Amino acid sequence: MDKAGVLAENYLFKDIPLDEIVELVERAPVIRRQPNSVIFKKGDPGDSMMAVLSGRVRICCYSAEGKELTLNIIGPGECFGEIALLDGESRTADAVSMEPSELLVVSRQDFLPWLEERPKVCMHMMVVLSNRLRRTSAQLEDTLLYEAPFRLARCLIRLSNSFGKPHGEGTMIDIKLSQQRLGTLVGLTRESTNKCLIEWQRDGIIDREGGRIVILDRDSLILLGGDEDEAAWNQEF
Repeated sequence: MDKAGVLAENYLFKDIPLDEIVELVERAPVIRRQPNSVIFKKGDPGDSMMAVLSGRVRICCYSAEGKELTLNIIGPGECFGEIALLDGESRTADAVSMEPSELLVVSRQDFLPWLEERPKVCMHMMVVLSNRLRRTSAQLEDTLLYEAPFRLARCLIRLSNSFGKPHGEGTMIDIKLSQQRLGTLVGLTRESTNKCLIEWQRDGIIDREGGRIVILDRDSLILLGGDEDEAAWNQEF
């Protein structure tokens, strides 16, 4: 597996010569996880950053009552765990594999000396972390201020930007999410999520196939989710 090649496609390592990326990853192991495996938990030591080579990883947290909130879904070519990697503090959330996944593990002791010599990567990392903060702020705003249809419509638009694939006359969100799991992305119950999806399917806005959602009428979905500047959600990291 071309570990360096995968990282070279990541925004963090944009414009960095491939041989320098090879230098970083030559000692980085690849770990494999089955679906629903805990990769790390909130409070664990932040001693590494991980890149998804294949599969998908869900970043999530839980309330004291056990209520789940999904903060992000990380796909192939993307990294996670950068915050704890940089400050050396504990993990701020759980990471759980959603499907069979292969992860490249870059240790803090290897990454920080490498980073110090490459200001471009420092700048790119600042952009990535700022974007993550913007996403979290927008997610919190949606959850606190808007009703269920608005929040879910906006969520589907964002998921289609990240995981959408052409499918017939629409766009399939190529990731399996149960109604319960989809609701955790925007703080909705399974019942509220199901109600919206049934109405939108009846109106021809979406369809559902094999556990995946197909967006048939994106314009209507955008109207339901408000006029949001999608530029920040289209960046590939």
